[in-house]
Amino acid sequence: MAIKTYKPTTPARRGMTTRDFDQITGKKVPKSLRAVKKQNSGRNNQGRITTRHRGGGAKKFYRIVSFELPEGTKATVEEIQYDPNRSANIALVRDQDSKLHFILAGNRMEVGDEIEASNEAPIEQGNRLPMSAIPAGTFVYNVEVKVGAGGQLVRSAGARAQLTAKEGDIGTVRLPSGEVRRVNLKCRATIGSVGNEQHQNIKYGSAGRRRRMGWRPSVRGVVMNAVDHPHGGGDGGSHAPGRDPKTPWGQKTLGYKTRRRKDSDKLIVRTRHQAKRKR
Repeated sequence: MAIKTYKPTTPARRGMTTRDFDQITGKKVPKSLRAVKKQNSGRNNQGRITTRHRGGGAKKFYRIVSFELPEGTKATVEEIQYDPNRSANIALVRDQDSKLHFILAGNRMEVGDEIEASNEAPIEQGNRLPMSAIPAGTFVYNVEVKVGAGGQLVRSAGARAQLTAKEGDIGTVRLPSGEVRRVNLKCRATIGSVGNEQHQNIKYGSAGRRRRMGWRPSVRGVVMNAVDHPHGGGDGGSHAPGRDPKTPWGQKTLGYKTRRRKDSDKLIVRTRHQAKRKR
């Protein structure tokens, strides 16, 4: 996938880029594989804003993606489609029983490719196997964390993990963040990497384009009054030198650890923070 630039007819267009949609081969979404996605503008069931800066945007359906194909599935890729709900493309595949599925489109996946999800599938891009059958050193995506739960890790555009080692019933996987984690070898993963790898290089260029994606404007705390934000106030000089950055509610942010769930700590061999320090 290439990045497409625009003719600079306006200041916003000058810095704007978008995807080249040459890889997209279909648009029609089967009714059985779509669901209504209600816009809640970042509000909860009480009507209170729980996620700021969201609202508006173009109406869109949710595509029902299969993150775990049934054992023994052999399918053929019929279309590569755009999904407005995720950064990766999705592939419409038809299995041996003529049933349609949406799956994450891998890098270099094309119409007509045949994929397989089984314990005996060959080690080829797009095939899905238990990690016990995948050689160490192989790059994978759509990785399961709990056996049978479907892929939960490494699903965004361009992402890939590496199965670095296997010992007994446990394998070691290096995630895109640098974190090294132990995973049950009965968990499944797909060979290769997620497609649409140039997604991170897109420049949106204008506020209106972001509004159509459902993003509302954000205001920096340093330009607010002191009553509105911990960073606010002052006479236009330096703002809170030597103080930790905080959220509007006084919670430390940008480096402050907020992770609460500790039950999976025993599975982490090396955290992403340790990996960054090592580099």
